[in-house]
Amino acid sequence: MVIVEERFVYATETHLTVMKTSLFYPGDGFAAYDSNGQLVFRVDTYGPDTRELVLMDQYGVCLLTLRRKWPSLHNRWEGYLGERRDNENQKAIFSARRSSLIGRSSVTVELFADQTEVYRIEGQFGLRNCRIYDSAKETKAEIRRKVDVSTNVMLGKDVFLVTLKPGFDGAFAMGLVLVLDQINGGDGVVDLDPNTDDCNSSS
Repeated sequence: MVIVEERFVYATETHLTVMKTSLFYPGDGFAAYDSNGQLVFRVDTYGPDTRELVLMDQYGVCLLTLRRKWPSLHNRWEGYLGERRDNENQKAIFSARRSSLIGRSSVTVELFADQTEVYRIEGQFGLRNCRIYDSAKETKAEIRRKVDVSTNVMLGKDVFLVTLKPGFDGAFAMGLVLVLDQINGGDGVVDLDPNTDDCNSSS
């Protein structure tokens, strides 16, 4: 299903390695690479003011602009195709927000172009351990820690894997990673699963 761009919808399961590109502020820039080590997505360092983020491709072309609704008790974000301009009557293509204000909470994602599709993100993004489910409760993407295959050692939280199931838009998934990073306060650990402590035990 194309949400952002068709070229990021893969026919087979795809693994992206995501790295934080700097550590000066919570939620600094990211770079995502495919299995061949080629850059696919990047987000330049956006500093202490993180109410608007821009996801770019490897050439620096803006794919998605993410803007935080202000004020928003549920930490609500909206995604816009391409570059968002204040003087244009541009409509968001999706919104993402914490499902609850109290205790452990999943993140709910609504697609405005498809009123029947609602995604839910559960797990612990701060520990790089969560999944994105569609409305049929099928896993569409998974975020987890990366293991160095040569040493069998788990890498730090600043390097992690995003596994995309066939047909799930990788640019959309990467946009959700940026939102999760902001909702979780950069490196803070916030449990997104209201029922379990480990998303790997979720169904």
